[in-house]
Amino acid sequence: MSLGNLANCSRCDTLFVKKLRDVCPKCYQEIEQEYDRCAKFLRKRENRGATIYQLSDATDVSVKQITKFIREGRISVLDNPNLGYPCESCGTMIRAGNLCETCGKSLKRLIDQQLEVEKRLEEDRQRAKGIGYRSRKGTDD
Repeated sequence: MSLGNLANCSRCDTLFVKKLRDVCPKCYQEIEQEYDRCAKFLRKRENRGATIYQLSDATDVSVKQITKFIREGRISVLDNPNLGYPCESCGTMIRAGNLCETCGKSLKRLIDQQLEVEKRLEEDRQRAKGIGYRSRKGTDD
């Protein structure tokens, strides 16, 4: 008898046999119920302009879980003009990706600076290899 692939549920930390999901069956059912509450709320015409915080307050579903629904494509931001989720760096509302435009540019600038530093260090190492004393051949007077 095999124990299968045992894992701790990423949501409640209960030990369970992992098959397809990283959450236990009980948490999976809770997540599905949370999704149903969110979808039902957003289907109403008067709620289509809701923000993620209004959705969270009305459905009692965490912003983190709603963000996960949006990233999984289960909740569409296209049909809900005010719906977005927080940038992972600064918390500004975004509708796609992980970072807002400002944080993305800042990260790109930092990466470019680091690459430039590494390039200069490599050039210095190469230059240092060329510096040194060399004996001339045939000048043993």
